[in-house]
Amino acid sequence: MVSVPHGGKLVSVQQVEPTPERTKDMLEGRKVKISYETRVTIFNLANCIFSPLTGFMNQENYRNVIDDMRLANDTPWTIPILLHIPEDFKADSGDMISLVDESDFPIATLECEQIYNVSKREYASKVFGTEEEAHPGVAKIYSSSDKVLAGKLSKVTRFVNNPFEDVTLVPKETRVLFSEKGWRDIIAFQTRNAPHIGHEYVQKTGLAFADGLFINPVLGKKKPGDFTDQVIIDTYRTLTKNYYPKNSVVLSVLHYEMQYAGPKEAIMHAIMRKNFGCTHIAIGRDHAGVGNYYGPYAAHEIFKEFPDLGIQAIFMREFFYCNKCGGIANEKICPHPESDRLTFSGTKLRKMFLSGETPPKEFMRPEVSQVILASKHPFVE
Repeated sequence: MVSVPHGGKLVSVQQVEPTPERTKDMLEGRKVKISYETRVTIFNLANCIFSPLTGFMNQENYRNVIDDMRLANDTPWTIPILLHIPEDFKADSGDMISLVDESDFPIATLECEQIYNVSKREYASKVFGTEEEAHPGVAKIYSSSDKVLAGKLSKVTRFVNNPFEDVTLVPKETRVLFSEKGWRDIIAFQTRNAPHIGHEYVQKTGLAFADGLFINPVLGKKKPGDFTDQVIIDTYRTLTKNYYPKNSVVLSVLHYEMQYAGPKEAIMHAIMRKNFGCTHIAIGRDHAGVGNYYGPYAAHEIFKEFPDLGIQAIFMREFFYCNKCGGIANEKICPHPESDRLTFSGTKLRKMFLSGETPPKEFMRPEVSQVILASKHPFVE
């Protein structure tokens, strides 16, 4: 059966249609402008993806998360959910604040619980394990204000103009869908890339022991050189149509900004997929990592600290093509030296696509390659 939601039950936030009457009412009083990425965070809070949270963290929860990787009530949680605000913004407990986008369109109402300051260097050190600004997550926190606003959300306007609405499912929908399919064991696969053969083997290895596979690509802000959102969706549609048994896969996107927090983000990825109803999650090599900031299997080790997480991690070693074995293998089952192995290098694949070259079938399915080659702009610039 589907997993028990994180914290025991799904907790959602009231959502409203963005009618002129409602938006006028929401614009009364003080306002805080928010970024698109914060808008996405609010969507995830409103739709139970970050359950049991219903708003931005107060200081007690913040301190517990960065110090102990748990909320104040001892529920596992590893990355703070914060709303950074201008240094000169002031509000009292109980004040109703309108959160608006860059065009002053109201996104949500927040009841102020408290305003407090965070040490950005402490945040960087404890969440990312480094204070180096070369780390993209550290760079982002350094560019934010020290002041944050905590409080519960209400009157969240529905997410409009979502170009991927047809593949945007929320936990209340996926749980019904999994149950209708009769799936008891559901394995989640987190990705932010178009699929190569290594990804496919991770997915199918997990699927061999489960009733269904939940492919949940991350869409949102990316680094230059990353695949675009549209290419990721189009390639996964092609792959699952041609190489997966019927009714074995659900493809749904996750609107979310990657933090590149390595092991701690792996736990957050598991929590979100647990809320979707998944019982297992595949954790591969350098999960949610960037550069050389984390060990290749650090994300495997951290799960030992969370025996009460409520979702089972399936640890996968890196797959490669072995010339001696004559097929796909990984270091756990292949005895041959690295000279016999062809690794699935993202950098190598990107260079091939930029030069108009089709990767060999040992690296990527030809149908998937053709989708990428047919795109005018497959990569973020």
